[in-house]
Amino acid sequence: MKKFLTVVTLGISLFFAGDARAQMKIGYIRIDDMVSLMPEASKMDSLLQKYQTDSLNPQYAQIVSLYQYKDSVYRDTIHKAPDAVRKQIEQELPNLIYQIQNWQQIVSQATENKQNELLAPVYRKVYDAIKVVAKEKGYTHVFTKEALLVAPEGDDLLLLVAAKLKVTVPKTTNIGGK
Repeated sequence: MKKFLTVVTLGISLFFAGDARAQMKIGYIRIDDMVSLMPEASKMDSLLQKYQTDSLNPQYAQIVSLYQYKDSVYRDTIHKAPDAVRKQIEQELPNLIYQIQNWQQIVSQATENKQNELLAPVYRKVYDAIKVVAKEKGYTHVFTKEALLVAPEGDDLLLLVAAKLKVTVPKTTNIGGK
């Protein structure tokens, strides 16, 4: 009797597993392509340029100015300054030199962080639209196109998501792998 129930349970499981596979619908999208089409993303370059100009460039000038000031104070008062002051300046100068020498890397990291901060709402909007489109069109799985080695053209969701977000896709573009 137990063998019979095991066989029946296994059979039912296989039946439903086969049914689930038959109803699986897979789509894909290049999320970065969709984000690049968003109007908010087109404003990003000017916002990042403004961030660098207004925030990072003055910061660099301030670090250089601070280094020059502390270096001159250190050299001019090395024998007159108390030990605590000399030691503090001796500890601060190498840090300032490091910041000046590695400024390009610091700027790149700060700019990347600012870009991620500015793009986070755009990515959220795209992800939400993908979920809505997938539900509306009956997709059970949606992958990023970069994760697939072979993908049929018919299941690229870029145009559907763009339509959901009311974003026009230029016909002359190579976005979406066309």
